[in-house]
Amino acid sequence: MDRKGHAPTLKGRALRLLARREHSRAELARKLSAHAEDPAAVERVLDELEARGWLSERRVVEQMVYARRARFGARRIERDLLAKGVSEDAIAEALPELRSGELQAAREVWRRKFGGRLPRNASERGRQARFLQGRGFGMEVIIKIIKGGDEQ
Repeated sequence: MDRKGHAPTLKGRALRLLARREHSRAELARKLSAHAEDPAAVERVLDELEARGWLSERRVVEQMVYARRARFGARRIERDLLAKGVSEDAIAEALPELRSGELQAAREVWRRKFGGRLPRNASERGRQARFLQGRGFGMEVIIKIIKGGDEQ
């Protein structure tokens, strides 16, 4: 119920959700469908929001990249975007930028976790590599970091 005791409209619910953070069309559709008897009504609201520029897949990608770039690799961010229902085309546009800064991001994550200490043996090397892999960094980047430290 809103302040006047009325049930919120689908558009009102959508706008409240979008005011908190960007949502992909798929996310918003899922959240709104629980409150709609007619699936076509949800699609009409989403179409209107897109037409007005209030719902934007590009902004969802930008927001996620900005928020996660310092902590995660391109693979992890790509997977998270796919889980949110972002199109593969929109993700493909963002990947070159993500990959260009991946070595620097991985090095900073590695430095914070391991204090910049290179692994002394195979066990430590494996532990550091698994940690960075779990954060979504590619093996090429991981190898550069755990073998070379701050070189390049």
